Amino acid sequence: MNNLSQDTSCGTGSAVLLLLCTALGACAPQEPVRAIAPATPATVAVAQPAPAAPPPVVALPYGDAVKLAARDLFTKAKLPDGQSFNLVIDPLVDGTTGMQSVATVALEQQVTDIVSSNYPRYQVKPFNAANLAAAPLVFIGTFTPINLQGKAAGERDAYRVCFALADLKTGKIVSKGFARSQTDGIDPTPLPYFRDAPLWVNDKIVEGYIRTCQGTSAGDPINAAYLDKVSVVAGIDEATKAYNSKKYRDSLALFTALLRNPAGDQPRVHTGIYLSNVKLGRREAAMQVFSKMAAQGMSAKRLAVKFGFQNGGSALAKDTNPYDRWLKELASVSSKMAKTSETCFEVGGHTGRGGSEPLNERLALQRAEYVKQRLLAERKDLANVISTKGYGSSEALVATGKGDPFDSLDRRIEFKSTQCPTKS
Repeated sequence: MNNLSQDTSCGTGSAVLLLLCTALGACAPQEPVRAIAPATPATVAVAQPAPAAPPPVVALPYGDAVKLAARDLFTKAKLPDGQSFNLVIDPLVDGTTGMQSVATVALEQQVTDIVSSNYPRYQVKPFNAANLAAAPLVFIGTFTPINLQGKAAGERDAYRVCFALADLKTGKIVSKGFARSQTDGIDPTPLPYFRDAPLWVNDKIVEGYIRTCQGTSAGDPINAAYLDKVSVVAGIDEATKAYNSKKYRDSLALFTALLRNPAGDQPRVHTGIYLSNVKLGRREAAMQVFSKMAAQGMSAKRLAVKFGFQNGGSALAKDTNPYDRWLKELASVSSKMAKTSETCFEVGGHTGRGGSEPLNERLALQRAEYVKQRLLAERKDLANVISTKGYGSSEALVATGKGDPFDSLDRRIEFKSTQCPTKS
């Protein structure tokens, strides 16, 4: 509302104010009114209201949030009445990293219990190739750490629960469900396969799974990257469970068999072959696969390596990982790509969220420089190909700041393809 002058004297106001005062009887003229030329109205500064603050995000207790998201999903599903449907659950993942954890396994079990108890028209079937071949409904979901502004950045103090129901017969999303959960009682520890994986690669199928859940609305098509490779996802799940159960010979056989299907040539499969070979003591076979994984990651423009560093330092930790061999293979792959596609690389250092950010940035840069020097020791031709940058914790993916195995991905060294400088 505009602010008016506090002086209510009609004789000193404008013509407009005079008429207002006379009409309202709020004041009487002090002298005869003379005919005067209308004065140019003064410009009155209008105070603009401050933008409304976004409403606070309501995070429910974990169990209540899951029930709310499930109810949101199943009650809105537009499916023919009087019919029952087979439902398979593709294992839920962290919506930022694509990893499976103790928390996502518990969430999947709770969903199974909710469906069995409350939604009898859906018959939950095992997630396997035979059931997928019958084109059932597929339940997918992500469980993503966020802050209370609903963003996957900054301090993570809640979780976003996202559910989607996909129909393989029509290739469409049937329904979506959402809720936000408090963090109490949630165990984000990665499952062994994801904890042990040395590399984190842009996996198009996992990305398609996440986008199908988070980037669609009911009636939209299932993300093509996920739908086109759904024939092998059950096999990947079976092999991953064998590895998590320490059945390494079985996991190696299962992951290797997936390569017979062209859809099986993907990072998750190669990672499983690498890990299984390492556990079986087949170091050379493992390193051959590591090279393929590194090439896939660099071709996808982004490859994160989970090097372990000494606490607070830039030198590599002394643990069971073959860092020297990793560096040798990374140098070889980088050199080949630089020669064949004239590609350059940024080696970026990252840290967790603990400590001050200026210190994090310096430490991240020191670690990136250390890795660069180790690569140059292997391949001198990389001298004009590699640049370095310290990101600190600005691109933390897990962002708990605990410094434990769960947020090891935050302390990564990341290779990004860049355009080479123009030669003068």
